[in-house]
Amino acid sequence: MTLHLFNTYSRQVEPFTPLDPAGKKVKMYTCGPTVYNYAHIGNFRAYLFEDLLQRHLESRGYEVERVMNLTDVDDKTIRGCRALGMRLAEFTEKFKRAFFEDLETLRIKRAAHYPAATEDRYIARMIEMIGQLQADGIAYQADDKSVYFRLSKFPDYGKLAHLNLDELRPTGRIQNDDYEKENLGDFALWKAWDENDGDVKWDSPWGPGRPGWHIECSAMATALLGPELDIHCGGVDNIFPHHEAEIAQSECCTGKKFVRYWLHCAHLMVDGQKMSKSLGNFYTLRDLIAKGYTGREVRYALLTVNYLLPLNFTLAGLEASRASLARIDEWTTRLQDHAKDAAPAATPLSGHTAKFFIALDDNLNISAALSHLFDLIRESNTALNRGELSAGQAAQLLADWTGIDHVLAFQREAAAIPAEVLALVQQRQQARADKQWAESDRLRDAIADLGWIVKDTKEGPKLSPKQ
Repeated sequence: MTLHLFNTYSRQVEPFTPLDPAGKKVKMYTCGPTVYNYAHIGNFRAYLFEDLLQRHLESRGYEVERVMNLTDVDDKTIRGCRALGMRLAEFTEKFKRAFFEDLETLRIKRAAHYPAATEDRYIARMIEMIGQLQADGIAYQADDKSVYFRLSKFPDYGKLAHLNLDELRPTGRIQNDDYEKENLGDFALWKAWDENDGDVKWDSPWGPGRPGWHIECSAMATALLGPELDIHCGGVDNIFPHHEAEIAQSECCTGKKFVRYWLHCAHLMVDGQKMSKSLGNFYTLRDLIAKGYTGREVRYALLTVNYLLPLNFTLAGLEASRASLARIDEWTTRLQDHAKDAAPAATPLSGHTAKFFIALDDNLNISAALSHLFDLIRESNTALNRGELSAGQAAQLLADWTGIDHVLAFQREAAAIPAEVLALVQQRQQARADKQWAESDRLRDAIADLGWIVKDTKEGPKLSPKQ
């Protein structure tokens, strides 16, 4: 089956065909964090959908060059650094480091590039683009010394969000970056310096100031990936005005279609409500780790609903994710014990693996893909119980799982068993041999207190770390 993706621009599921004449290389841009605070799980829902997309593209043989920007200058970052009396770069560095730590925790693949808006090469690119737009009569400097994009010069503005440009009623100039709170109209390309910006400013042909949010992404995307992109991703809240503005700026500068496929992730809710600090349902990844959950459990919880559908996040759902991962862990352990060093041998159960990838070809239908995975787990466990799965077939299913996990990244990390735990297991084995069942139970609980679960099997005790 050919990979199909839902294109926000056309509002249709379309077959994916990259720009590369050889059909292998994919240019992908993903909107990254604004580094004024720790990223929250709503942010990471989008980043995980993008991670799933990249991993599946790679599983189908594509070479993905992905760019994720870091917005390190805007109203929020400036307010934050001024409130603490810090320089902008010093303030944002802490949250940049935290973001990359969180990516590791969630097993999100690194992008090829992480450009920051304040890097000199990108500031220069932004100024160059704005100058070109002004020279072409598409941008103008207003009385407030800021430079604006003239929407009337780009008739296609609004097509991504399916808005009617004639219905936009601008009633004022944009003075900050919280666009969803502002009147619609000509948007800022370059924002003239004012006292609220403190020492955050760059020299430009229009006087000191800083770039608008929209031009940052256009400059970084085209600088690194060229004038035309295969895929551009983000959250649904980015569609308007941010991605609309990116299209307008970029296409007016290059004369080429900016993006072929636009993909947007739906909102995340918590306990059926919008996530909000005032409601007490606001979570960063670090909040959940502090509650005892792991990165892979959060990864599972945030990945298991198709990106086009709203996701209702709950702590009960995290517990269900923990149980599902435990089921996968137990299955892979059984296969490893059965396969030993056998060479892979064909099994009809591999058909479920093929169905897993075909489901993802259908606009990343993750729920169907996981259904096929758990069908595979159930049927192969039944075959193991009945003695109907050979060691070679178990080896083949482990190879299948390796391919699946390149996309899911759910595999439990191997953990070294502490000597103290091994000693308790030996003591418990002796207690069981002596039929000292109460002592056996006490030792089992002691092992659990150290973070390990012991399971008695025909081959002897099996240890696994607690989730």
